[in-house]
Amino acid sequence: MDFTLHQLRIFQAVAHHRSYSRAAEKLLISQPGVTMQVKALEHSIGLPLFEKTGRTLHLTEAGQELLTYSERIFAAMDEARLVLEELGGLRRGSVKVAASTTAGIYIAPRVRGAFHRTYPTLQLSLDVVNRHTVQHLLLTNEVDLALMGLIEDTHHLEVERFLPNELVVIASPHHALAGVPNIPMERLAQEIFLLREDGSGTRADTESIFAKREIPLRVGLELRSSGAIKQAVAADLGIAVMPRDALELELITGRLVILDVVGFPVHRSWSIVRRAGRPRSAAAAALWSFFLSYRDSAGKEGAAHG
Repeated sequence: MDFTLHQLRIFQAVAHHRSYSRAAEKLLISQPGVTMQVKALEHSIGLPLFEKTGRTLHLTEAGQELLTYSERIFAAMDEARLVLEELGGLRRGSVKVAASTTAGIYIAPRVRGAFHRTYPTLQLSLDVVNRHTVQHLLLTNEVDLALMGLIEDTHHLEVERFLPNELVVIASPHHALAGVPNIPMERLAQEIFLLREDGSGTRADTESIFAKREIPLRVGLELRSSGAIKQAVAADLGIAVMPRDALELELITGRLVILDVVGFPVHRSWSIVRRAGRPRSAAAAALWSFFLSYRDSAGKEGAAHG
């Protein structure tokens, strides 16, 4: 029996994603390449590792056993890497971060820049995805830390509040409600709403806010990015609920306005999240501490200006 760590890594990706194609996307290699390596591994072992029921891919008994041992192997390698990084201090190292879409576009870059100025020799990679994928990456130990808004299931996760996240209602400056004071939230039931796609934290927050008041949402369009939502609102195709952090340029230029709706802004928080109990590299521990220091500094500045 002879197989490589590369084959084990590919097998583990297929096992976690239950898909050859999704494993190929994650590993940045072709799907035929993934299939070939898994077949070679099965040939070397002499047992099938996967079986299909309909369109669903399942691990065989041999596959489940191999997954258990492969996870131990890579966990031991991670521990060895951590020890060696500790020996090198913070002169080198890397840390992987995932961020939900809005946080990744509007919050993470400025924190990343500040971190790089403090630790110029450390490498920080950022993966911007939807919140469900963020939690998957955390729970499968594919990233060290995440920045996100709404977290529905904190099981196995360590969560710290980071920066405030104000949700506001936005419209075109030409909208009939622009400039109207003290708009009752019930009045918005007459308006067309533009929403992000299913899986978006902003969409989930929006639906929750209006459901609690039993106010129906008339959905006009579902769009896959905050930028697309802002463009559509500026074109007066409807109104939307968005984090204020994503609106700085549009508010300055007057392309969008915040409606004065009773009950808004709704106060939420961006959070930093990591897998509970996972061994930390020196770089990952430094980034977590940096986020907390950045939060505390931002809070003091806000209090000084307040």
